[in-house]
Amino acid sequence: MGKESSERIQTSILNRAEKVALIWLAQRQPRWVTSDFLTYLGVFGALLYAVGCYLANDNILYLWLASLGMVLNWYGDSLDGTLARVRQLQRPLYGFFIDHTLDAGTITIMCVGAGLSPMFRFDIALLVLAGYLVLSAYTYICAIVKNEFRLTYGSMGPTEFRLVIILMNIIGTYTAWSEYTYTVGTQVFGIFDLVGIGIAIFLFLAYIGQFLKDRSILAKQDPLKPYNPEKK
Repeated sequence: MGKESSERIQTSILNRAEKVALIWLAQRQPRWVTSDFLTYLGVFGALLYAVGCYLANDNILYLWLASLGMVLNWYGDSLDGTLARVRQLQRPLYGFFIDHTLDAGTITIMCVGAGLSPMFRFDIALLVLAGYLVLSAYTYICAIVKNEFRLTYGSMGPTEFRLVIILMNIIGTYTAWSEYTYTVGTQVFGIFDLVGIGIAIFLFLAYIGQFLKDRSILAKQDPLKPYNPEKK
């Protein structure tokens, strides 16, 4: 339980189209492209995103480099498992370990990169990171206790969030977004900070909502047993 054999739950907007695209891409990869190569390509994409975000402080056009990193991250992170399944070369233990261990590192790199960019406050980026890691931990727990691996929550998944980030990069490159600020007490928030807060709220609400739902289901499957003082 809790490995790649767990039932994969995908309910995102782009799920069906993405599956078709990933299978098409996997069938056309050269033999030298392996699942491990794609996994590490995803990590490289995260690093490229972070570098682009940081360099955007000097030239906002570097957000295009950040967006390229996000595309490479999607390509590697989304295609590695599909490639293994298409080639029938699955490694359930190793694949689960490598993929999801590195996921924690890549999202940390990307959130830190976003916090170092001119678009987001660092504390807001870390709030998003906290929400993502909490939801990830919950997902891995459910993979163990329910043999169910939820890749998406509601209509949103990693691919949709990547597209949101790329869209924000485009808006950040070609609009005067920095002119729109909001002050709460002594704190000043930009327009993208508010988007980041919205993403964090979504992640925490998804965690709380799914927890309450699964708690009710598991409480029925594993009911409280009456205490018997004579049974020791």
